[in-house]
Amino acid sequence: MLASWGLCPAFWASLMGAICLLGFQHVRLADELHMPSLPEMMFGDNVLRIQHGSGFGIEFNATDALRCVNNYQGMLKVACAEEWQESRNEGEHSKEVIKPYDWTFTTDYKGTLLGESLKLKVVPTTDHIDTEKLKAREQIKFFEEVLLFEDELHDHGVSSLSVKIRVMPSSFFLLLRFFLRIDGVLIRMNDTRLYHEADKTYMLREYTSRESRIANLMHVPPSLFTEPNEMSQHLPIKERVCEKLLFPEKIDQNPTDSQANAPVE
Repeated sequence: MLASWGLCPAFWASLMGAICLLGFQHVRLADELHMPSLPEMMFGDNVLRIQHGSGFGIEFNATDALRCVNNYQGMLKVACAEEWQESRNEGEHSKEVIKPYDWTFTTDYKGTLLGESLKLKVVPTTDHIDTEKLKAREQIKFFEEVLLFEDELHDHGVSSLSVKIRVMPSSFFLLLRFFLRIDGVLIRMNDTRLYHEADKTYMLREYTSRESRIANLMHVPPSLFTEPNEMSQHLPIKERVCEKLLFPEKIDQNPTDSQANAPVE
């Protein structure tokens, strides 16, 4: 564990990480996920976890994110696709028949629920995260950003997944972002936002998927194409899902396995 921080009573956030996967680990995980190839930079041991002392919670990791890649949906047919695939054929799995798969690694991953007997309950909601509260001046107890995977698509753009968390005295806010840019073709952004206020018995989770063809972004300076924060306002929303992650009704307020005495590293 690299670090852990108290969020609110009996809740902790923890960050675990390691170096990029080595070659043999890459091949083994690709086999497990039934994918011919993985992102060039794959941080399979990087995990951001939010967990109650009773065991329930949610975490964000690269492996589960790649499990959500849809290899059977219609894939992008672009000029660079064949060239990109040929470059991969020369390396890992070069002697195998390469099956069609989403070479952009697009994922709609929203996190992995934790717990056995106790789990968060996911229910649809019309509530939204109050962005005005996030703008309020409040002490930031901790901020961290973690890269889960990244691939430069054979120098034709970038596909990346990262997660960052901001912890305040009264709440915490998390953003998981998948960002895809295929040069000259399109930009896509899938965001999962998670917000919790200390006096609430639930977390709010908002998922948005944005996308636009480059041809429809002629009014945007190309220098912004590499800046996800700037591009989000220029990409139309294709999908939005709002959910409440409800806490279990019966929670041990003083769980014996609580990390109350865990050191902050």
